[in-house]
Amino acid sequence: MVFKKLTGEFATHAFVSYSQGLMKLGLGLYRHQLDREHYRFARQCGCTHLVIHLVDYFRSSRSNQPGDQPVGDDTGWGLAGDPDALWTLEELTSIKREINAAGLELEAIENFDPAHWHDVLLDGPRKAKQLENLKTIIRNVGRAGIPIFGYNFSIAGVAGRVKGRFARGEAEAVGMDGPLDKPLPNGMAWNMVYDRNAAPGTIPSATSEELWQRLGVFLDALIPVAEEAGVTLAAHPDDPPLPMVRAQPRLVYQPQLYQRLIDLKPSPRNALEFCVGTLAEMTDGNVYDAVDDYSRQKKLAYVHLRNVRGKVPCYKETFIDEGDVDVLRVMRILKRNQFEGVLIPDHAPQMSCAAPWHAGMAYALGYMRAALQIIGAG
Repeated sequence: MVFKKLTGEFATHAFVSYSQGLMKLGLGLYRHQLDREHYRFARQCGCTHLVIHLVDYFRSSRSNQPGDQPVGDDTGWGLAGDPDALWTLEELTSIKREINAAGLELEAIENFDPAHWHDVLLDGPRKAKQLENLKTIIRNVGRAGIPIFGYNFSIAGVAGRVKGRFARGEAEAVGMDGPLDKPLPNGMAWNMVYDRNAAPGTIPSATSEELWQRLGVFLDALIPVAEEAGVTLAAHPDDPPLPMVRAQPRLVYQPQLYQRLIDLKPSPRNALEFCVGTLAEMTDGNVYDAVDDYSRQKKLAYVHLRNVRGKVPCYKETFIDEGDVDVLRVMRILKRNQFEGVLIPDHAPQMSCAAPWHAGMAYALGYMRAALQIIGAG
């Protein structure tokens, strides 16, 4: 890999040149990590790309602390953002400029803020306005030159996970000890609170078909805008992948359901935020067949790569080299099918030192970088 600094119009940016056919190593950063220290850390670990989160999952949560991935309890991850404060072109361009100046590329933004789309998920009264807001965000992302926007079309969101010393050497990781059936309270969607003053009660359960219909409306509205903006929308599977969580249905909780999502709105811009760990947690299918199938279809926008032991509703995340998934086999399949996108370790166990998150990510990235070299894809 050769890093080139350009002059003139692009003097403040550092761009990366790659050999054709190589996968790229990336790192995911939360909003509070979008600073020069974390950009340097990514470069030191051999990363060339970043996937970033602009949603603040840790805002006002009673049980969710920055420094690790969000888990939370049945009250969710905390407060959603400002419904009237959409991410502007100026903000996105500024973040991208800082990342480029650090010698990295901004590959994707991951997740809409629930404040901007809760009624799209719930089929609520502000759905039409919020769909227009999502279109504005995607247009801004495209104008800023960011190629991918990841999303998780889920009413309950990522809920029901627990922390424990599940990984090798009693390293702290996340997992699941059983289903979470407690219904969502009013004012909550996507595992975050968008209305602190909501009336008492719970959100009525949707049916599976109603949820798929809502996804269809979302794709019909957003895919044409994404095509025009040059942005790929990338769908994450349901995590945890159960048919129901918090009395709400899920969309992609088995590998074959990704195909239904792709076929619902055929387009090069309708793609997958492909989470290998979540696929491995699913009760049906085979993770290697799923990797082969969807990578042959050229539907992978980028890949979350981690390891787990067990399946829902009882599984534990592990170090990347100790779970049920043969990670090297996954990477060989990706190479065989000519995947040239970005791989990130979406989660990693926390290691026993002064910087648990950094150490866990550095271990995962070191393994992934070596694996890419072994298979001749990095």
